[in-house]
Amino acid sequence: MKKIVMLWAALLSVCIPALCACNRSLSQANKTSESKDTKVLVAYFSASGITRGVAQQLAEVTGGTLHEIKPEQPYTEADLDWRNRQSRSSVEMQDKSSRPAITDKLADIKDYDVVYVGFPIWWNTCPTIINTFMEAYDFQGKTVIPFATSGSSSIKKACEDLKTAYPNIGWKEGKLLNRATKDELKKWVESNR
Repeated sequence: MKKIVMLWAALLSVCIPALCACNRSLSQANKTSESKDTKVLVAYFSASGITRGVAQQLAEVTGGTLHEIKPEQPYTEADLDWRNRQSRSSVEMQDKSSRPAITDKLADIKDYDVVYVGFPIWWNTCPTIINTFMEAYDFQGKTVIPFATSGSSSIKKACEDLKTAYPNIGWKEGKLLNRATKDELKKWVESNR
């Protein structure tokens, strides 16, 4: 009888760790398949091309679809002159109700689970064209993650403004991605899962 008990104990000492390892592998496989099933959209507005570069890398890292938020009337260099109070961007940013028209609208936003929204920081927040984009689609049930580029400002106020303007959206913490490497982008994406 003692030999049978010892045999069972030995058998269990081998089987239990193997079952635990198998369970961990299955759990990891489920996480991987969940992330593969998640459809990602990387939507961005870029006036000078800097945000576009980050968005392209982010789409590559996430395997997401890249979508440019294009203004119906493209911005000229004079439009972007922040020192001129009469420039188009200055006038838009002073008017909280400004909603510059966009082109190339998405037909299938409903198919995406996670939407990264990128923009340059203007006047310490997001350009009003981002409001146009946010109001053009139904983001109910989606995870929305802002990202930005900036010469000197943080993304904090832009994130606060977006959360205040659209409180029913499932926001995740945004990030300033100036000169972000692919490895940094991968770590950030992983932290948002």
